[in-house]
Parts: sequence; C-alpha cells; structure tokens
Amino acid sequence: MNTRVRFAPSPTGPLHIGGVRTALYNYLFAKKNNGTFLLRIEDTDQTRFVEGAEAYIVEAFKWLGLTFDEGVGIGGAHGPYRQSERKALYKPYAEQLVRDGWAYYAFDTAEELDAKRKEAEAEKKTFQYDANTRMGMVNSLTLPAEEVTRRLESGDHYVIRFKYPDNVDIHVHDLIRGEVVINSSLLDDKVLYKSDGMPTYHLANIVDDHLMEISHVIRGEEWLPFAPLHVMRYKAFGWDAPQFAPLPLLLKPDGNGKLSKRDGDRLGFPVFPLQWHDPKSGETSSGYRESGYLPDAVINMLALLGWNPGNDQEMMTLDELIELFSIDKISKAGAKFSLDKAKWFNHEYILQKSADELYPHFAKILADKGISTEESYIKSVIDLIKERLNFLGDFWDQASYFFVAPTEYDPQALKKRWKEGTGEKLRAIDSILTSIQPFDKMQAHDAVMKHIQDNELNMGQVLNSLRIALVGTAKGPELFTIIELLGVDEVVRRVERAIGVIEAGQ
Repeated sequence: MNTRVRFAPSPTGPLHIGGVRTALYNYLFAKKNNGTFLLRIEDTDQTRFVEGAEAYIVEAFKWLGLTFDEGVGIGGAHGPYRQSERKALYKPYAEQLVRDGWAYYAFDTAEELDAKRKEAEAEKKTFQYDANTRMGMVNSLTLPAEEVTRRLESGDHYVIRFKYPDNVDIHVHDLIRGEVVINSSLLDDKVLYKSDGMPTYHLANIVDDHLMEISHVIRGEEWLPFAPLHVMRYKAFGWDAPQFAPLPLLLKPDGNGKLSKRDGDRLGFPVFPLQWHDPKSGETSSGYRESGYLPDAVINMLALLGWNPGNDQEMMTLDELIELFSIDKISKAGAKFSLDKAKWFNHEYILQKSADELYPHFAKILADKGISTEESYIKSVIDLIKERLNFLGDFWDQASYFFVAPTEYDPQALKKRWKEGTGEKLRAIDSILTSIQPFDKMQAHDAVMKHIQDNELNMGQVLNSLRIALVGTAKGPELFTIIELLGVDEVVRRVERAIGVIEAGQ
C-alpha cells in the first residue's frame, strides 16, 4: 500500500501548536516513506464553524514551510477535500450500515433523552445509549417497520446510530502503544448521521479516510478512546482499516495536564503559530510568527516534543528530520512544553542565519519606525548584535542606538560610572578619535588605551562613560566596533549631547 496520510483540522478557531506537531509528524512520515501528505478540512459541525479559521490554517502552514501534496487549495484526485462539499456522499453509507444490521434509526427527542439521563442520575448511574438500553428507546429496533417508514417519510427528526455487537472484545493495533483491547459493552452507540443531512465526525472521518486511501492515521491521543469505534466501522463496511498512531499530548510546562491557551496567556508564550483575532469575542491571541520566532526553529522545537532521533542531536533541518523520523521513536508519555527550550531553539536559529537572511525581518522593523538607511549598514548591525537576540523582535531593543541617538541615560549606570570631570575626559577621547584619519578601529583602540594608561585614568570609568554616552546604558557589543559603525562625527555629537544633558541634571 502507498503511504498516504492526512491532516484534518476543523475550522473552529486558531490552530493549536499541538495540531501543528500532529501535522508535522504526518508530513515527516509521508516524506520519509515517499508518500502523500494531504489537507482535509472537517467542517461537518456547522454550529462550531468560525469565519477565517480555514484561511488561518492554510496561512500557518505556508509560514511554517510544510507543503501539502493534495487537499484544500491544492486539488487532487480524491477531492473535494472540504467535508461540507462532500455532504451528498455520506447518507448512502449510513443507510448501508442500517441495511446490513450495523446501525439503526433513532427517533428519541432531546426531552426523552434528558429524562433518561435524569433517571440514571437519580440512581447514581450514568445513562449511555448502548446494547443495554437501546431496546428501551424509540428507534427502528423497537418500533414496527411500518412506523419507522411513516416517521421517515413524514420528515420526523432522527439520527442514525451505530449498533455495537454485545460483549465483544475489539482489538486495535496501536503503532505506538501496541495492542489495545476494549469490550463493546463499554461503548455507546455513537451518532453517525443526522436528519439535517450532515454526518458526524465518526462517519465522515471513516468514509473520507477510506475513499482518500489513507494508509496511516496519525493524530493526537485524545482520539484514542474512539479507535475501537472506528475499527468497528471499517469492519462493518468490510474495509481494511488504516494503521493508527495516537500521538502523546503536549503538556503544560509543569506537566500537569494538556497545554492550553490559558497556559500561554498566564505564562507569557504563544500556543498558536500565528496571531489570532477572534471574530466572536474580539480577543487577540499571540502567535509564534508575531512573537519573533523563526519557522524552522518552531518546527525543530515541536519535532522533539514527543519524539527523539535516538541520539543527542537537537538542531536539525527539515531534511534531517525527514531522514531520522520513525514512528517507533515517538514517546508514549506526554511531552512538557518548555519556554526556555523554545527560546534556546530560536536563539540558535537566529545565530545560524546570515545577515542577508535576517535583513528583511529587521528592515521591516526599521521601516515601521520610519527609519531608512543603507542596507549594508543594517547588515553590519545585524552581524554585530544577532548573538544577543532570542526573538526577532529583540532587534530594536538591542540595536536602536545604531539608528537613533539615546535621549535618556541609565541612572544606575550613571551613578556608578559618571564622576566629576568625566565630560572633559570624554572630550579628550573625542580628540584622539578625530585625529585618526582615515579612521581605523584598532589604531583608535590602541591610541585610547595608551592615553588612559599614560594619564593614569580609571579605564572602566572612562570607557563605560563613553559607552553610556553612545548607547544610553553600560551594555552592548565591543565599544570600538560601535564607534566604527556610528562614525566619529556621530560619536562626537553624542558625547557632547550626553555631557550637556547629564551634567545639567547633576
């Protein structure tokens, strides 16, 4: 069988990074096995449909660089790939199950079902529509055939429920956990189809996977309880089931439960690939892209949340991930999200990028601030400060003084470094710098060091005061490289301004 996998999100909101990881594992598995990776949009539940969610999903994968071989927006031989456009396909399959004795029509009203639940609660039990209760309900198993026909022809509301055989062990082979056995008596007769013409997930998913020739179903372990249900669906239709690989959950940083949007809000990190504007609540949630993450860093980080290559390697390109990936190295246990590790990956990927690669990101930051300068200058700044960046957005905080002279000076640094007579000492340094024509960084360094030693000055006090005048604080990269990039004329202007502002305020 050809390897064919799918990522099948519902357009009910933004794409969680757990979903991104699921898609990534499907992608890696497909590419490793020369297979096909397709995108299917599962929008059968129209009550939960959110405007813009599908476009968000497509844009997220475009940013991440994960490309689909078939699917929504791409096409292919197994389309359409949006379930709402496949609506006419599902009813015949549901009716086939009824004819073959694997399903039945149920006419119970919401009020009748609610009454049954309350009866069970009164007896401290939980009501379940199953082999033990179905014969006491209003359905085609308990009604005369002519009554069933009458109700269907008159347009009565109904659902089609799956009919589990009583007390049968259902075997599911799980590629990650091995053999799983569940008795049918524990399972409820899930709704497959509703009289409004829409199938439920439990029918549409099976039919679509079969018709799209899906060979492996790789999805989150939250779907594990439904695996026996789906295996029985395949048996009922007489189809070969795909292989199942339920992925471990992404957990909160403390490992206590599934990672949620609230955890991101509380701890200050994104749980969505892109920023999301909720059209219903008006709320905006942060995204990895807008938070300054590089897409390949996000891919690398997510790949190692629940899988490892079997060695100590952490930094891997997408091609390397494809080469190393295998399902048998996926963990059974949940994987804890770590913000520190996410930062580390992003920092390392920024370091790997050339100034040419980073330039578009930082040129946009400058343009948004109304700053226009030479590309070569910006790239020189990038090479100098990129080792200080965890996120792309850190660029302005770390490099703003290369483009705009400081207007304020760190009071703690001033208190420690700016002493009486500092202004005159800095003017003497200015004179040395202006005397070196053409300017040479090493010659300037040696001349200033000699001046400090010859005049028995405090090197730390003088050089850090000069740094404060140029940067606004006593931090930053190597001082004479800053001087070289700014240019001596700009250095002199900044020193004079700092002397005026600082000494006027003392």
